[in-house]
Amino acid sequence: MRLVSLTLRVFLISWIVMGTLLGYLVRRAARGFITRAERDTLRGEALARLLERLGATFIKFGQILSTRPDLLNTEYTGALAKLQDAVAEEPFEAISQVLDEELGERRERLASVEPKSLAAASVAQVHRGVLDTGEVVAIKVQRPRAAAQIERDLVILAFGARILDRVPTVRLLSLPGAVERFGEALTGQLDFHKETENNRRFAVNFADVEGIDVPRLFEELCTAKVIVMEFVEGVKATEPERVGGDRKRLAQLGGECILKMTFTDGFVHADLHPGNIILTEDSRVVLIDLGMVTEIPADILRPWVQTFVALSQQDGAAAARVFYGYAPSVGCKDYAAFEAEVEEYLKGIYGKRLGEVEISEVVGGMMNVLRKHRVQIDPTFTVVNLALLVAEGLGKQLDPEIDLIPLATPYLTRAMLTAPPGRPPNRPIPGEAPDVAA
Repeated sequence: MRLVSLTLRVFLISWIVMGTLLGYLVRRAARGFITRAERDTLRGEALARLLERLGATFIKFGQILSTRPDLLNTEYTGALAKLQDAVAEEPFEAISQVLDEELGERRERLASVEPKSLAAASVAQVHRGVLDTGEVVAIKVQRPRAAAQIERDLVILAFGARILDRVPTVRLLSLPGAVERFGEALTGQLDFHKETENNRRFAVNFADVEGIDVPRLFEELCTAKVIVMEFVEGVKATEPERVGGDRKRLAQLGGECILKMTFTDGFVHADLHPGNIILTEDSRVVLIDLGMVTEIPADILRPWVQTFVALSQQDGAAAARVFYGYAPSVGCKDYAAFEAEVEEYLKGIYGKRLGEVEISEVVGGMMNVLRKHRVQIDPTFTVVNLALLVAEGLGKQLDPEIDLIPLATPYLTRAMLTAPPGRPPNRPIPGEAPDVAA
């Protein structure tokens, strides 16, 4: 049965790929002569349409690729970033059956569960409910066939990645490794015990920080496929214009939340986007959907802190050394040219007045330089970049005057003083002793 399902899925994917390719060729022919940027925009849009048609697992992979501007240019990442988890809602009867199987007699603790879901994604959907105590809760329930569907799609995705990896121009993307890491993260989300453990750890990390929270768990009602937590009243950060709290305070709290989890705790929300941040009327920032996290290894924290310090101090040579030395793979043919371009870029950026420089501008331009010289970045650094970009984007919407760069200074300074020595780089810097970037 599994083989039949896999075969049918491969046939369906092949049909969708051919249809999308034909659609791209028609659009391309209709445009006549176009620039390279326009061509890449068309290709990015075609890729996004393809992944959307292939379903939730592929959409999620596209969203991950959209966070890798070191691998794909802005025309591709811009199109992929617009992908949304367009997943049909599971019938409530199936969800109710999962609740019965997972909770047993404890199901009686749920006085009511609203049949209409609040949110539906590839792994689970969330329903509002009320406990027998009268407390309003959010109930996250795993879809009945989620594990089988994800396993099937990951097999196909891995096969496709191995085929594409044979193309020289695609090889630098390291697609097989990216798919493997994506698969580990996605299948890890199938065990809700991991998410509840992440929730507890975030709660401890932010226990002494007033205004930054995670939902309180009802531990006795949490299982491998069900999480029951407090229902947080507020506005998702996707709608900052509706926020009723202290907007300046919320902007600063959002920035400090990201900086602390990154440079102090080394434990980062790896699926951080505005939809996973709730802003409350009493000016609190609440993180939700904590199934995917990235732990920054202690031996890599110092090199990445050094990178951010180098970028903020316009030290292009130091930034180039860390990027090159710790890259998972490089195809750089001329290190001197790479270093010179990093230095030139930073000088141009910081020629602006203080307050005009944004993290998104610094990171975006650096990713262009890295991609041009075929220097990859560590996936951990990608998660950190994404978190900082989310913090800056949200902060600017809530308080246009906020500047994250000075806000980050104490966190970077503290990390430099307390982080253990970094591990040796993956390769020596051309023309320097092998240990200079350690």
